[in-house]
Amino acid sequence: MSEKIRVADGVDGELATPPGDGVVPGLIIVHESFGITDQVRALCDRFAAEGYLALAPDLYHGETATNAEEASRLMQRLSTTEAMQDVAAAMIRLEQDARCNGRIGIVGFCMGGAMAFAAATSIEGLRAAVPFYGIPIPGYFEASKVKCPIQAHFAQRDEWATPARAQKFQSEVQVHGGEMELHVYDAGHAFMRDGDQRTYDAKAAQEAWARALAYLASKLQG
Repeated sequence: MSEKIRVADGVDGELATPPGDGVVPGLIIVHESFGITDQVRALCDRFAAEGYLALAPDLYHGETATNAEEASRLMQRLSTTEAMQDVAAAMIRLEQDARCNGRIGIVGFCMGGAMAFAAATSIEGLRAAVPFYGIPIPGYFEASKVKCPIQAHFAQRDEWATPARAQKFQSEVQVHGGEMELHVYDAGHAFMRDGDQRTYDAKAAQEAWARALAYLASKLQG
């Protein structure tokens, strides 16, 4: 089970540790606009069960949302610059952990997907970024500055994080010599949100999970 830890001064997070005592890759999990929820904790546990030291930094510093209106308010208040500082702190915390082998990736969902894109261009040392249905934030994602391989997951029936926008980002990254793999699913936005019957799509979620695990293994394991 994940546990609440102090990531750095002023930054807490949820850390899930895999079984055993061997060294493993580190993985930063960036939460959705709702904050650190039980679903985020469950994701940390799932990744830990797959052999990752999984850390979800709390970008909202203790606040969570219980509905879409509150989530939107919290998201609008969030500073991307400060969020990147929290992500960088999470990376340092993983690097300093005796269980971490030094190879670290990042995964993010919705708002967290946008932050994963931002981290791919601003955080040195990341080995892979896997954003889910998140749109890169203007000013925080330059295709020419991508520092790590990206595997992105988008939904066909998403009016916000549209496949067309994802394809545009992919083309820009590839033009500049970067690596960006893109998968689009016959689903709607937030199809990975297990437990939310309005958005969860089991088939798409299972396919995306398998692809993300294979990709992360290819970049972080070994």
